[in-house]
Amino acid sequence: MADNSKTEDTASDSVEAAKNASDKKEKLADQVMQNPQVLAALQERLDSTTLTPSSYIETLPKAVKRRIDALKQLQVKCAHIEAKFYEEVHDLERKYAALYQPLFDKRREFINGEAEPTDAESEWHSENEEEEKLAGDLKNVVVIEEKAEGEETNVKGIPDFWFTIFRNVDMLSELVQEYDEPILKHLQDIKVKFSEPGQPMSFSLEFHFGPNDYFSNSVLTKTYKMKSEPDKTDPFSFEGPEIVDCEGCTIDWKKGKNVTVKTIKKKQKHKGRGTVRTITKQVPNDSFFNFFSPIKVSGDGESLDEDSEFTLAADFEIGHFFRERIVPRAVLYFTGEAIEDDDNFEEGEEGEEEELEGEEEGEEEEDAESDPKV
Repeated sequence: MADNSKTEDTASDSVEAAKNASDKKEKLADQVMQNPQVLAALQERLDSTTLTPSSYIETLPKAVKRRIDALKQLQVKCAHIEAKFYEEVHDLERKYAALYQPLFDKRREFINGEAEPTDAESEWHSENEEEEKLAGDLKNVVVIEEKAEGEETNVKGIPDFWFTIFRNVDMLSELVQEYDEPILKHLQDIKVKFSEPGQPMSFSLEFHFGPNDYFSNSVLTKTYKMKSEPDKTDPFSFEGPEIVDCEGCTIDWKKGKNVTVKTIKKKQKHKGRGTVRTITKQVPNDSFFNFFSPIKVSGDGESLDEDSEFTLAADFEIGHFFRERIVPRAVLYFTGEAIEDDDNFEEGEEGEEEELEGEEEGEEEEDAESDPKV
């Protein structure tokens, strides 16, 4: 009987302890819920939860979710149709590139002095025609005076045409080193070639050089491989063709003229004898011509490090810029008109922003002047 009495007392104590613990929890919960900061934090969390699209989708009935899945299936099919659209755009680009080429060939002839434009071909009416006429008249006077002094000039074509474009465009000038400049002055033409029908989507840049003291190649090429299909793992990310890889070419440098490497001298000390010897070794050197030796995208699925990914992305951007802007509109980048148009657009946006900031500052100053405490 004594044992039973002890068991009952123990059970009673346990129930009482549990009840006390429960009471304490309830009191603590009441105190927490009465705290305004805690309530505000909870409300903010609830608000953010209700505003999340995914959380809203989770609350929908199963039948509605099923219909949404069907819409996603349709979206994937739309992405594949869009990919076909871009493939046909590529075919159109190839077709029209053939129509542009005779004009680009004539451009090359004028630039390199292989042909002279006729009066009709060189007639151009600009917005600043009167100013240019006056400048032309003054120039004619100078030319007459020079001829009178027996100083005749014989300029062929348009000197340093492509080199000037490199110098004018920030994206390109950043790549060009001082020792690259004499080589680029031999650049005679840049062409864009599109992949043939039935071949994987790609385009090539051809840099045509005249005879020079640096390398024996007459043409340096860079090919960009493209993909125009939705990713199987993430089809909704598809936004059109993207460059996925690129290949350069081997430059046949003449002896001692390779600007992509430099020779350095390094001293080595023998561990045992303590003697010192000087060795020479070649190390990579910054140069525009590294453009033709790009980083290779790994084909075995291994990811590149962050620096390599950044370099490759910049390379793709430059290739795209040559294709879309430089080659089709070369003369405007030579004169700087295309660059000025871009700069004016950017300055306009900044100007609007500065004007708005100025208005805000003015309002603050007015408020300060009207405040009697100041």
